Amino acid sequence: MTPPSQPLLSADDLKMPPAPTGLRVGLFGGSFDPPHEGHLLVAETALRRLRLDRLWWIVSPGNPLKAGRPPAPLEARMKLCRKLADDRRIVVTAFEASHHIRYTADLVDLVLTHRPTARFVWVMGADNLATFHHWQSWREIATRLPIAVVDRPGATLAPLSSPAARFLASERLPEADARLLPGLSPPAWTFLHGRRSTLSSTRLREARPRSS
Repeated sequence: MTPPSQPLLSADDLKMPPAPTGLRVGLFGGSFDPPHEGHLLVAETALRRLRLDRLWWIVSPGNPLKAGRPPAPLEARMKLCRKLADDRRIVVTAFEASHHIRYTADLVDLVLTHRPTARFVWVMGADNLATFHHWQSWREIATRLPIAVVDRPGATLAPLSSPAARFLASERLPEADARLLPGLSPPAWTFLHGRRSTLSSTRLREARPRSS
């Protein structure tokens, strides 16, 4: 029996969202395979603590640091993210796919080139800070955008002693001043605490039945 086809991505899904001058926008990228409550808590914490106007939830075609079986179809992940992120300030988008981008550094360059007057912040979970030094051109990313790192269960102490955290130690903004981050010139970053979820995309993928 032929499985039902996934809905195709629309032109709007593949178009970079608007960002007028001065808009405070969080960039929250990843494969989100699958998205879960932990991702939503990161997004909500960033929106609230950084006083963002928008958060672009950028669903990527894949992640070069994640090996193994290919991710679920992009359309399916987009649909799950939209179902989870029920907030008018959160824009779920797949515009990265239309530009055939593989690395975050290229995504940052694209956004800053096409939306140069908005105030962008890169948003990541603390587990990503622990491996940030493995990202392509990670130092360049840190010098082009302020970064907000949101605490995740089991990922508090190790990320703060990671190579990237040590490299950027002198640029860390106190958490109490997090609302100032979107207006700061990079490099600048802060570590945010808030509600946490123990859910993990890796464990959810491992629990997902494999097709025969």
